[in-house]
Amino acid sequence: MKRVITVTVINQSGVLNRVTGLLMKRQFNIESITVGHTEQYGMSKMTFVVNVEDERKIEQLVKQLQKQIDVIKVDDITDKSMVMRELALVRVISPPHMRSEMNSIIEPFRATVIDTGKNVITYQVTGDPEKIEAFIDLLKPYGIKELTRTGATAFVRDKQKSHAPQLSILK
Repeated sequence: MKRVITVTVINQSGVLNRVTGLLMKRQFNIESITVGHTEQYGMSKMTFVVNVEDERKIEQLVKQLQKQIDVIKVDDITDKSMVMRELALVRVISPPHMRSEMNSIIEPFRATVIDTGKNVITYQVTGDPEKIEAFIDLLKPYGIKELTRTGATAFVRDKQKSHAPQLSILK
């Protein structure tokens, strides 16, 4: 089962190494990891997608991460309503006579052309990991020359308050 864990940390040398080392000790397979600055100066957020067989191992991992000195906050957001995105750059064999056909395939994915060569075209696509997989699968028959993905980054959606009027019953 895949789990999405976010870790907010103080942006210091060695923090990423300590956090990934903890995951390694617990024998978690990291499917994806992203790290970047947050809105707060000196803070970074790490997003891990890990494969887990035993749910109890996740609870242990979260507790151990929270004990780390540079870790501010740890969240397992897997079961929460979240926004998750990934970026992929895909270089595809594309002779000029195939480009209009390929453009019609990529259009529903809102992918953009970011580089063009004589017989190669490079696309950029963003979205949830399943969308990225579908995009790649459609381009495979054309011949993918090179592919790179950022890994998923995510956070919990903002909770919307209901603006419906509250009814009170007076007796």
